[in-house]
Amino acid sequence: MTAQTATQNATDTIIVYSKPACVQCTATTRALDAKGISYDVIDLTQDDDAMSRVTGLGYRQAPVVVAGDDHWSGFRPDMIARLS
Repeated sequence: MTAQTATQNATDTIIVYSKPACVQCTATTRALDAKGISYDVIDLTQDDDAMSRVTGLGYRQAPVVVAGDDHWSGFRPDMIARLS
């Protein structure tokens, strides 16, 4: 990832697709909070369209983080660090 991409992604809306009682989801949002990165959380158990988007990207586990053109699943401190 180039510096330009990292800067662009940091200004894009970050969405965390989550589910209740998800340890990796909580770790992800805490890491984002610790870095002062703003994000929106969408509960996959309450939003069928969001679940379709996530499965359409090929993911089967939460959280799924979408930041600009980048996306990943699970708790990924390495990817979160690239956003700051």
